[in-house]
Amino acid sequence: MRVLLQRVSSATVISNEFYNEIKKGYCLLVGVSKDSTEADARKLAEKIAASRNFEDRDGKINLSIKDVDGEILSISQFTLYADVKKGNRPSFTDSAGKEQAKHLYDVFNSHLKDQGLTVKEGFFGEMMNVQINNEGPITFMYEAENGNIL
Repeated sequence: MRVLLQRVSSATVISNEFYNEIKKGYCLLVGVSKDSTEADARKLAEKIAASRNFEDRDGKINLSIKDVDGEILSISQFTLYADVKKGNRPSFTDSAGKEQAKHLYDVFNSHLKDQGLTVKEGFFGEMMNVQINNEGPITFMYEAENGNIL
């Protein structure tokens, strides 16, 4: 399971008439592979909730999302497991199927909420317009496999 974290001053997601937005916090692009597990989802949620990606008064990246009362916009993104090694068209054979991906995306978001975080979601399986105001820019890739952070 992979999560691309972007620290944002704001982020929005729109699909048809549906809309979600956050102010300061993280926009998370969440990819689920066919080998991802609930343990991966739990470990990533715990790691992200505890990660210190915001500056303190001295300008050091030393504060967590909880410390700054930030929010999360979590968006499912199966393309994080695209294989682009051969040819000119990406292959998605490593991405999880829709049922498994939806289940683990929901488990991941639930574990984030269990950490006391405000989590707003994208629209699973829908075409979305995502607007991200990356702050810093700060972007990190988190990955878990077999219940371990890589």
